[in-house]
Amino acid sequence: MIAVRSAAELMPLLPELVLVCGAFALLMLDLFLPAGRRVVTHLSSIALLVVVVALIASGVGGHGDVLGGMFVRDTAADVLKISIAGIGALAMVYLWPYLRERGLYQGEVSVLMLFATLGMMLLVSAGSLVMVYVGLEMLALCSYALVALDRDSPLASEAGIKYFVLGALASGLLLYGLSLVYGSTGTLDLTEISAAAQASGASTMLVTGVAFMVAGIAFKFGAAPFHMWLPDVYHGAPTPITLFIGSAPKLATFGMTYRLLEVGLGPLDDHWRLMLAGLAVLSLAFGNLGALVQTNFKRMLAYSTISHVGFLFLGFAGGGVDGFAAAMFYAISYAIMAAAAFGAIVVMSSRGFEADRIDDYKGLNARSPWLAGMILITMVSLAGVPPFLGFWAKLAVLQAAIEGDMLWLAIVGIVFAVVGAYYYLYVVKAMYFDEPEGTMPAPSGNRPMRIVFGVNAVALLALGLAWSPIMAWCQRAFAG
Repeated sequence: MIAVRSAAELMPLLPELVLVCGAFALLMLDLFLPAGRRVVTHLSSIALLVVVVALIASGVGGHGDVLGGMFVRDTAADVLKISIAGIGALAMVYLWPYLRERGLYQGEVSVLMLFATLGMMLLVSAGSLVMVYVGLEMLALCSYALVALDRDSPLASEAGIKYFVLGALASGLLLYGLSLVYGSTGTLDLTEISAAAQASGASTMLVTGVAFMVAGIAFKFGAAPFHMWLPDVYHGAPTPITLFIGSAPKLATFGMTYRLLEVGLGPLDDHWRLMLAGLAVLSLAFGNLGALVQTNFKRMLAYSTISHVGFLFLGFAGGGVDGFAAAMFYAISYAIMAAAAFGAIVVMSSRGFEADRIDDYKGLNARSPWLAGMILITMVSLAGVPPFLGFWAKLAVLQAAIEGDMLWLAIVGIVFAVVGAYYYLYVVKAMYFDEPEGTMPAPSGNRPMRIVFGVNAVALLALGLAWSPIMAWCQRAFAG
């Protein structure tokens, strides 16, 4: 039994306690508000910003483990939680005007996003297989509901069903792997699993458990060949929801991967590094080649996500402190870039016009030079053009793969980075060199949303010019 002798022992849980109390309070408050009021969304954003402040502020909470070691708060967890909460607050800005304009807004949408964020925060602080699964399922169940938010849309309904069915399959694979690891080591605690794996070596049951765990992780990331759910879900979900599930959960899944593979199964890294290297090659190939033939912007970004997961796996495959720091840097960079990419679609869209076809961006520079410029920055950063943030992220994981004695994998990454540049630059070409098709609706007039999108896009250049502090932050997360 887990005993808590004083409230002080729960201080490492303070950010999560703030978030869960805020979510329940907003759930009750929404019952007494007229339909269509945006106060719940604003308060949800404030709750996430309070969590960020609580994580950053010196002396608040503190590091340590609670609940018998099931929950661990360390520097790596704090870095990921700050990024997750920040991305969640950003998604809230796009959520209200988009859903209000289409008559889809309900107060519980914001609350679901808060509970999904709570699941992500538990996931990156998991010190036990039990906490891994609790955090994962809290995130997954909220995500299923958010994707199927527009019940009158056949695309959203289909996306929700596919996400639920394939997500359940992924959870089953992961849970089976966890059960095999538990059966091999006799413990649920990740540090004890590491010690048991070090003592017993690579038994058949343990390696089989690792293989199923890696398959479950690949499903959650959307890595090939477990990527079949991702394009349909990204296409069918309302765009602000796509922004949310396409960015923040990647950070949470990174945290889960680190906890399971490095903290729990570090002694078997020779096995799981090779598995992740193979998944990286498949993801780079399927993602980039699939994106080349897409005409729908959201589906193109979905396939590009698969390729970015492949790049992220380069860092994992490199292994060691530098490999995980590079992978974390890539995960944070990609989350910021994905938020800007999907934010561009939200800003371009209006009621009855989703702006989700690449052809919708033809001639945009003639209609809105500022918006075209912000999308240009986003696309070239995703393509990895220097000096934007995406270039340094790719460089970091390629260097990690080389230092991990996987030069061949780095070469594959470089080849597919060149291939991937084509479909991003195709969007740029459409905006600046093509004539518009027919009369396009004016981009969204919501000023706060346009300002936030502009700041998000410009940050890709600013952070690209000052990337080293972020990388140093990530390295400190795994330094000790």
